[in-house]
Amino acid sequence: MTRQNVLFIVFDQMRADCLHGALGSGVALPNFKEFLADAVSFTNHVSVTAPCGPARASLLTGQYAMNHRAVRNGTPLPIDKPNLATELRRGGMQPLLYGYTDTSPDPRHYAPDDPLLTSYEQVMSGFIEALELRFADSRTWRGYLETCGYDVPAGDGLYVPAGGSPDSPAFYQAEHSDTAFLTDRVLADLPTRYDGWCAHVTYIRPHPPFVAPAPYNRSVDPSTVLPAATGLDIEAFRNAHPFNAPAMDHRTPQDMVCGFPQIGDLPETTAVFRALYLGLIAELDHHFGRIISHLKQTGQYDNTLIVITSDHGEMLGDHHCWGKSNYFDAAYRVPLVIRPPGGGKAGHSVTAPTESVDVTPTILHHLDMEVPDSMNGRSLAPFLSGGTADNWRNYSVSELDFGNPVEPTIWQRELGLPSKECNLTILRDATHTLVQFAGDLPTILFDHTADGEARDVAGDADQASARLALTEKLLKHRMIHAENQFSQTMITTDGAVRGNH
Repeated sequence: MTRQNVLFIVFDQMRADCLHGALGSGVALPNFKEFLADAVSFTNHVSVTAPCGPARASLLTGQYAMNHRAVRNGTPLPIDKPNLATELRRGGMQPLLYGYTDTSPDPRHYAPDDPLLTSYEQVMSGFIEALELRFADSRTWRGYLETCGYDVPAGDGLYVPAGGSPDSPAFYQAEHSDTAFLTDRVLADLPTRYDGWCAHVTYIRPHPPFVAPAPYNRSVDPSTVLPAATGLDIEAFRNAHPFNAPAMDHRTPQDMVCGFPQIGDLPETTAVFRALYLGLIAELDHHFGRIISHLKQTGQYDNTLIVITSDHGEMLGDHHCWGKSNYFDAAYRVPLVIRPPGGGKAGHSVTAPTESVDVTPTILHHLDMEVPDSMNGRSLAPFLSGGTADNWRNYSVSELDFGNPVEPTIWQRELGLPSKECNLTILRDATHTLVQFAGDLPTILFDHTADGEARDVAGDADQASARLALTEKLLKHRMIHAENQFSQTMITTDGAVRGNH
């Protein structure tokens, strides 16, 4: 019997509306569109945390950040947290990693001077690093560029466009980009693997710095791109909540590109950056198509569980903000598209609230492997055939830690908060979004049915009942989903017994 494969692709910083909404309407994405028509799309899907390290910790452990507590890039993930790789190994599969997991290692298990403790870009426990491709320390891709004859700049010089404007092309050709390099290596390696492989393929793009090789650097006309959702004007937004001004200053347009420190925060700048972002996604579309073509040509397409998603989103100038350290939907709403072997309900869209913690349980469930009690998510399998799941959640939750215990962040410096109080939780249901801060900062409430995310209604008298109801829901959520590794296990006269009542 031929064993089923798993292709689990994660893009970095890709917003959901690139595939399911208006932002991506101005760019041709033929391979993604063809795949969406042949798979099941989860159009109300969110990452439960940001940035990259915490988001991938949640994605792969199936745990909310409140439980795994690897809440920042650089915060260690306890080594005993069950994750996708450890559970696949228990089931007899090799979890192959092509790229990165941005996992900070557990320092209790290493000597103080171990080089692994000098970078957060390490590999999560259990994975086999089939290809090293990291953002800040990518020796393989840099070395590859050198073998291609390029004079490779040091550091961030790698991302400086070869020209006088931000949309000038990268100094390398499209066939040598990080996206092309990763795809080439995956396609070269997979044929050497026996059936029953699991490939976790992690693309850096469309993560900034925004620089794209020709022709992708100008494949999207900025004048056709959906404008940023601004809501309040800049000064009104800056003064609307204590969190906002540091958020605007934490990431600025200058941080989105390399080599243009004087670039201004202007609508035309935002349009160019959004076009570059979409150009990078067009490049991803091309190479995603190469992988799908390989699976079809080798007869593996109908024998492979294919999952594509992103770790988190990107503000892209919405509400005058950039990056992902924010409370708006753009920072968390990401694509999730799944095609089970043989196909599920092709072209079906699921609007039920789903979360990144659901992905690993879904993969394990599909492979008939046990989902550890520590995992907070639930399998999405019932949705893949067009059905529904019993007692499914009617809300989603995301968290953000914006402090740093070693090097105080701009929020700590400007708001006078200790790192332990620099975190927030977002709860969204069908009508409202509640943003609850740990520190002494005002609660935010959005009414989707009236103003979307344009106006905070937390202080409106007629919204008091909604605010209370969501606060109670958030409290219950945290009580129900507290760390659960052994809470379903009892030590009895018959030994350790696991229950499900």
